[in-house]
Amino acid sequence: MKKEIVKISRLTFFFIFIITMSMLPRNSYGHCEIPCGIYADSLRVTLIGEHIQTIEKSMREIRELSEQGDKNYNQIVRWVNNKEEHAKKIQELATQYFMFQRIKISDDPKEKEKNQQLLSLLHQLCVHAMKAKQTIELGHIDKMNDILKRFSNLYFEGQKTHK
Repeated sequence: MKKEIVKISRLTFFFIFIITMSMLPRNSYGHCEIPCGIYADSLRVTLIGEHIQTIEKSMREIRELSEQGDKNYNQIVRWVNNKEEHAKKIQELATQYFMFQRIKISDDPKEKEKNQQLLSLLHQLCVHAMKAKQTIELGHIDKMNDILKRFSNLYFEGQKTHK
């Protein structure tokens, strides 16, 4: 009888563990905060560019669907959600990856100045991503593309891996 109770306890623990694990969020972010030393900065910049393109397509689709006489509200909502999701991903990459992990605090005046410029560009990118969530104004796309180009040029300045 005692062995049966132990078996039941183990099975109960196992099932509770499995249920708990299945309920955990499955979000996967672009990078850890250990730091592990594995960085693909140019990939992150490329991903931000792709998110900007996706937001632009979403804005155009929302505008087109909204101008139709017989509106398909389900599709409009899907494009709005898509736009929101990709704007959020830009903000996450700008903050979680670049601001929090890649741009280091430095006492060197030149490095400090460069970092302040990089942080300012990332802040501007996040603000325009926020504005892109709120509107379908394509001007925010142009601004995000310009900011991303300026950020990329400054960030990879002097590096051989920059495209």
